[in-house]
Parts: sequence; C-alpha cells; structure tokens
Amino acid sequence: MALENYGLGSHILLKKQHPCGSYEWEIIRIGADFKIKCCTCGHIIMIPRNKLEKSLSPQVKK
Repeated sequence: MALENYGLGSHILLKKQHPCGSYEWEIIRIGADFKIKCCTCGHIIMIPRNKLEKSLSPQVKK
C-alpha cells in the first residue's frame, strides 16, 4: 500500500499490535521518516518510510 495517498491526520492500521492493544495510528509528520501517534495511548514514534510501508495492514483506514 502506497503512503502517498495519506496526509497529515490520516489514520492507519498496522499489522502488529501496540503493547497498549491498539492497531490504529495517526500520521503527524511526513517525510523520509514518518512520525506516528498511537490513537489509544498517545505514544509517538518515528519510523522510516520503507519500514512503515511494510508494516501497514491491508485494511488501511483513511
């Protein structure tokens, strides 16, 4: 799934569950690295674009 279709504030689903139990993340920064925030606990991480593309669930939310 290409990340070019998503912008700031878009919600995405990842394949692996976060320790808090959520699969849903919000995009808060776009570039070579993406900054994403967990929609349940608010934890923020930075992840490289190629790793995030591999981690996206096939059922991505917009």
